[in-house]
Amino acid sequence: MSVSRRTFLRSSAAAGLLIPAAGLLAPQAVASPALIRARPTLTHGIASGDPRPDGALIWARSDIPARMIVETSLFENFTFARRFVGPMVTPATDGTGRVRVTGHPAGATIHYRVILESDRGTRSQPLTGTFRTAPVLPGAITINWSGDVVGQGWGINEAIGGLHGFSTLADRNADLFIHSGDTVYADGPLKETVTLDDGRVWRNVVTEAKSDVAQTLDEFRGNHSYNMSDTNYRRFAASTTQLVQWDDHETFNNWFPGEIVANPAYTRERRADVLSRRALQAFHEWQPVTPVDAVDGRVYRKVSYGPLLDIFILDMRSYKDSNSHARNASGHILGARQAKWLTDGLNSSRAVWKIVANDLPLGIVVPDTAYGDKDGIEAVAQGDNGKPLGRETELAQILSRTRNVRNVVWLTADVHYTAANRYDPSRAAYTDFHPFWEFVSGPLHAGAFPAGKLDGTFGVDQVFVHAPTTANVSPITTEFQHFGEVRIDGFGTTMTVDLCDTSGRVLHRTDIRRE
Repeated sequence: MSVSRRTFLRSSAAAGLLIPAAGLLAPQAVASPALIRARPTLTHGIASGDPRPDGALIWARSDIPARMIVETSLFENFTFARRFVGPMVTPATDGTGRVRVTGHPAGATIHYRVILESDRGTRSQPLTGTFRTAPVLPGAITINWSGDVVGQGWGINEAIGGLHGFSTLADRNADLFIHSGDTVYADGPLKETVTLDDGRVWRNVVTEAKSDVAQTLDEFRGNHSYNMSDTNYRRFAASTTQLVQWDDHETFNNWFPGEIVANPAYTRERRADVLSRRALQAFHEWQPVTPVDAVDGRVYRKVSYGPLLDIFILDMRSYKDSNSHARNASGHILGARQAKWLTDGLNSSRAVWKIVANDLPLGIVVPDTAYGDKDGIEAVAQGDNGKPLGRETELAQILSRTRNVRNVVWLTADVHYTAANRYDPSRAAYTDFHPFWEFVSGPLHAGAFPAGKLDGTFGVDQVFVHAPTTANVSPITTEFQHFGEVRIDGFGTTMTVDLCDTSGRVLHRTDIRRE
C-alpha cells in the first residue's frame, strides 16, 4: 500500500518516533530506516458479530498492510489471555480483516483486544472490546434491533453529538443487536448544510464518498467508512455483538436483480447486478460478517442462541422479482431455495422462540413508483386485501407449511417508523396459518416517515404505531428515531418487546406468552 508523506509522518508520530526539525541531525541520521518505521493504526474501531457457543467473529481495519492479532480473556486485565493470529490485511479488502475466535466457554462475556503488526514488526495501539458467546443452557436474553442509518440527507452532525442513537444502544448492554438493513445509504449523498422547517441549520460532516451516489467499489466502501467514523458507532460496535443483514440502500433505493437504475445521477454504471455485486463486497468487508456463515455465501443464515432462541436472518433483496410484478398470480421475495431453507429451519427448530429478521415488512404496503408504475411494489404486501398475489404467494406457502410451529416473531425496519403488528387468520383473506407478531422499528438515524397503508391479506392489525405526520422528519431530536428491545426471561416463559425512541424512552410494550 503506497503511503503519502503526510500519512507517513502522522504514522511515525503515532508510533512515538520523533523526526527532528531540519538541521538538528545529520541527513543520514534522519533517513535511517532504523529510526523511521510506519506504525499501523486501527482506523475505525473494532466489532464483533455472529456469535457461537465458543466464540465470535472479530472485525478490524488497518491504515497500512499489517497482520491482525486478537487476544481474548475472561478477565478485563487479560489474565490467561488466548492469542489468535489472523490474516494480513491489505488494500485488496480495503484494509479490513476478520478473525473467528474459538475455544471459549458458552454464555460468557469475553474481553478482547485487537493489535496490528506490520511486516517490519511495528505494532498498533490495541483497542479493546467485549462480546458474549452464545449460551448452551437456558438463561435471560436481551436483543436490540433497528435499521436505516444516515439516510435522506441526515449524516453525522457533530452539534447534536453525531449518531447519538448508537450511544443509547451501547448503554443498553444487550446480548445482541440485529441490524435490520440499510446499514448505509450508498445512494444518499450529503450536503454540508440543510435548513430545517423551523429555520435551524443541520450541518453534516461530508466526505468525498458521501458527496455523490456510490457507483464504484471504493465509493461503496467509503459509505461504510463514513458511518463507522462516528465515535458513538465505534463505542457501540466494540461492546455489542451484531447480527447484520442488508437491504436496498446498501446498493440503491428499491433495487431488484436485473434492474437498470432510472436515477440520472448514475452516469457511470446503471446495472443493478453490477452495482449490487460491488455493494455486497463492500458490505462483507466493512461489517462483522463473513460469507462462509451464509447458506448461499451471501447474507441469509441461522444463528442458534441456546435452547431458548433461534434467529433466522433473511435476504429479501438478492432473489426478489421485479417490483412491477406485484399482482401476478405468483412471485417471490426470498426465492425458492431460501424459502425452503426458512420453512425447513422453522419446522426443525427445537428452540422455544424463533425470531425471523426480515429486512422488508410483511403486511405494510411499500410502493415503488420509480418507473411510473402506479402498481409498483417494493415489499411483500400488494395492497388489495384479497387472496395472495405476487410475492404474497411465497409468504403464504411459508406460513402454511409452518402453521404448526409456535412462538415465531418477525422483526423488521425499512419503513422509518415503529409499530406492533398482529397477524391473525380470523380476520384474514388467507387463513391457513397460525397467528404471529411482527414488530417494526427504525429509523436509527435517518428521515422519519408517516405510517404506511396496511394490507389485510394476512389479517394484520396495527396494535401500535408511532410515526410523524410529515415526511423526512430529521433526527435533530430523538422523538421519531427508534429501536426495539426483545427480552426473553430465563425460563423462556415470556418474550417482552419494547418499542423505544433513541433516548431510551419506552413507547409501547408487548408481552407474549409462550404457547
